[in-house]
Amino acid sequence: MKNSNRREALKKMATGSIAVAAAPLLSSFTKNEKVEEEFRFKGNINHSVCQWTYNHISLEELCKDVKKIGFAAIDLIAPKDFPMLKKYGIYSSMCYHAGKVSLTDGWSHTENHAWLIKDFTEGISLVADAGYKNLICFSGSRKGMDDETGLKNCADGLKQILSLAEKKGVTVMMELLNSKVDHKDYMCDKTPWGVELCKRISSPNFKLLYDIYHMQIDEGDVIRTIQNNNQYIGHYHTAGVPGRHEINETQELYYPAIMDAIVKTGFKDYVAQEFMSIGKTNEEKFKALKDAVRRCDV
Repeated sequence: MKNSNRREALKKMATGSIAVAAAPLLSSFTKNEKVEEEFRFKGNINHSVCQWTYNHISLEELCKDVKKIGFAAIDLIAPKDFPMLKKYGIYSSMCYHAGKVSLTDGWSHTENHAWLIKDFTEGISLVADAGYKNLICFSGSRKGMDDETGLKNCADGLKQILSLAEKKGVTVMMELLNSKVDHKDYMCDKTPWGVELCKRISSPNFKLLYDIYHMQIDEGDVIRTIQNNNQYIGHYHTAGVPGRHEINETQELYYPAIMDAIVKTGFKDYVAQEFMSIGKTNEEKFKALKDAVRRCDV
């Protein structure tokens, strides 16, 4: 899967047009398979997985399979899919709003504010009514814009939806993405910029989605950054660097140490796996997810 596939997946998810592949499903294991008895979660990390990284199977099969591993949350879910999660007792640990989803056209440009305010006003209510609490947003691309103008525009726009978010108990989170490899020209590409935005908005219902993979690429110093800015971070994503693959010995980040640092900050929300498995079969991909969750369970 190419790095651009997430952007395409987002567009398709917003319209409900993702086709389910007719490949063998992850649930090809025996019907009597249980959560493995030799491994029990410690309860310090709330685990999740990003749905788009498993869009080669149906959401229903993903719901079944994450429960086999022993956790019950899936990230990056649109309102149209809330009923499927509820059917299986799965929590939507990070939601999309109901309208257009774009990584390039975001809050940094005032010409986007009208439709963003409309979509997020609807989305905040849908998320709250479903019993969820996290809603993702994006700065969008710079398109020649300087940092200060982008900060002002994002703050001005987001403040218009935060009163509703506060009332409904929904936290709006802006994702930090790298602009070096995957998302060229993305504005919210450094933690200090995101932290400054949090300070200007000054709402307990606006935080950052700290993507460990993206920030390792653009700034590094992951553990120290988490320790120094944890009050502004509401959610985490994982993936291996380089390549955005499995978080094992083939890459440069040691996730048990990162997770331990997160736990020590008192973080109580979700850590979602967002790596792209290099496994060729569904069984290999499933084992990679199980291995990643184990490594992060400190």
